[in-house]
Amino acid sequence: TSEQRLALTFYIDVKSGVPFYRQIIDQVKAAIATETIAAGDRLPTVRQLAVDLSINPNTVSRAYTELELTGLVETQMGSGTFVGDRTVERDDVEQQRVLEQLCQEFLSRASTHGFTLDEVLENLEQRRRR
Repeated sequence: TSEQRLALTFYIDVKSGVPFYRQIIDQVKAAIATETIAAGDRLPTVRQLAVDLSINPNTVSRAYTELELTGLVETQMGSGTFVGDRTVERDDVEQQRVLEQLCQEFLSRASTHGFTLDEVLENLEQRRRR
């Protein structure tokens, strides 16, 4: 079933400064854009995701409501929240915002492991030359 195929793992970066509900929205949008999840796939329940992320259920509910308003997910009473069949299209401003957020999250994670910005940049530069 599509539920078994679901490989989306949510995470919250408390240091990013990005509101938690926004992080959930961005992760769902990115997963749809990269086809990690597809139309018909079931998202975790509001309660389950709130427990998994140790956040308030209202935060998850807000994210799901916004996603539903954009048509990216559909909530079926008693069944759950499912990915809709609408595709994700990003404009240039949104694309830049997502890139900035990804870089910030990446650098935050790297710094928690003791890596400096120079070490990260050096590693990325080596990858470019390969």
